[in-house]
Amino acid sequence: MHQFDFDEKVASKDATKLPVRLAVSLLKDKDGVIDLDLPIEGSLDDPKFRIGKVIWKVLGNLIAKAATAPFALLGKLLGGKGEEYASVDFADGLATLDDAGRKKLDTLAKALHDRPALKLQATGRFSGDKDVEALRSLRVELKIKAQKILDLAKKGSAPSGVDDVVVEAGEREAYLRKAYGKEKFPKPRTALGFAKSLPAGEMEKLLLANETVGGDDLRQLALARSEAVKAYLAGPGGVDPTRVFVLEPGAEAAAPKEKARPSRVDFALK
Repeated sequence: MHQFDFDEKVASKDATKLPVRLAVSLLKDKDGVIDLDLPIEGSLDDPKFRIGKVIWKVLGNLIAKAATAPFALLGKLLGGKGEEYASVDFADGLATLDDAGRKKLDTLAKALHDRPALKLQATGRFSGDKDVEALRSLRVELKIKAQKILDLAKKGSAPSGVDDVVVEAGEREAYLRKAYGKEKFPKPRTALGFAKSLPAGEMEKLLLANETVGGDDLRQLALARSEAVKAYLAGPGGVDPTRVFVLEPGAEAAAPKEKARPSRVDFALK
């Protein structure tokens, strides 16, 4: 079918409730062509067999699939079964895409280019305890790096940002002690009231235990993940940013979804 389109919506008791517009958006390529491969079976010797009736039944099933498994309809474009492109994973505590995530988004961007009527919704998720632990560890590392930046600044060689700081294994304990000393939380003390000198491991445990990660931190992490996806699709992916919508993250930790991790961004096609 070439250049198939819709007129104004009309009220009719016979109108289908199936997601026809979504199905057409999924099936129509950038040239306006819908190429359907509808396998049908039946005997021409059977007087009750009607090709038209069978075709409409198969077509109805195809349209229904647009609602239940839209990525599966893009299987030919995406490769594989298609459903694996319904989300992209992130490492715990991070909102940066890894190589596997970028590769998946490259393929998804190509499919969106070939289906210009489609829009993509991105919803960031968080994993709960694992993201909390990872965020705490990252914040402690940032505090340790901040102490090295102060030393480098005194020497006039401070990097442009904390992410560019590398703390070597041999110097980590010294900067850990400095970071621990800056903290105001209650610390173990001697009988005379002086702060105890603790092993590096115990200091780090106290720093981690006193890092507060709340619900809004997890929400911001989930939101940053979906924003990272949109930025990549609109940047290297070349997708019109008006076709990618970032939705509000859920308030609860995400459950594992088939092979997808809880720390992820889920996609929906519209």
